[in-house]
Amino acid sequence: MTDSDTALTLDVVSDVMCPWCFIGKRRLETALAGRDPGAPAVEVHWRPFQLDATIPEGGMDRRDYLERKFGADRADSVYDRVREAGAEEGIAFAFDRIERSPNTLNAHRVIRWAGEDGRQDAVVERLFSLYFLEGANLSDPAVLAQAARDCGLDADRVSKLLASDADKDAVREEISLAQRMGVTGVPCFIVAGRYAVMGAQPPEVIADALSRAEADRTDD
Repeated sequence: MTDSDTALTLDVVSDVMCPWCFIGKRRLETALAGRDPGAPAVEVHWRPFQLDATIPEGGMDRRDYLERKFGADRADSVYDRVREAGAEEGIAFAFDRIERSPNTLNAHRVIRWAGEDGRQDAVVERLFSLYFLEGANLSDPAVLAQAARDCGLDADRVSKLLASDADKDAVREEISLAQRMGVTGVPCFIVAGRYAVMGAQPPEVIADALSRAEADRTDD
């Protein structure tokens, strides 16, 4: 029996424009780092979700987006709690650097392709960092291709795929599937297809879901 046969699957439904998903990634990493060395491996798959699929393909002005979503009176303060939670996880959110709120469909396509080379986690990390720490425009295909290159992917291939409709329908179907399963917000951690942890929960909550899935498999 191979490691992949014994590994627990963990599907992380996420959107790269969601700051809580970045925080959730850090908490997941803490949960995984604290596992017993003899415990089964955890095979993480990043699954797509779009918090706002109505954003134009080229993105939209960040200020306009925040005012449209939260109202002008809340646009400046809505992320105060996120900044605090991010700091607790070592994330120095730089929201003031973000000029464009992206349509993330193409970013999810790149994450999907990264899975073919086992580089999903690296690409997700890079996209989070680009957006939330550097203020990069994730609607820009050139930014996405460079992110792919930074993570060891074939950037020329990614650029050509982004210029096509490759996997757009597949990504949309994955998002639709998550919604049909009851996912209404992200991050959502689905362990072994049986246990769902909604939101950027503390590491111990994620670890508990992994332990329950292991126990269930032993009982089976």
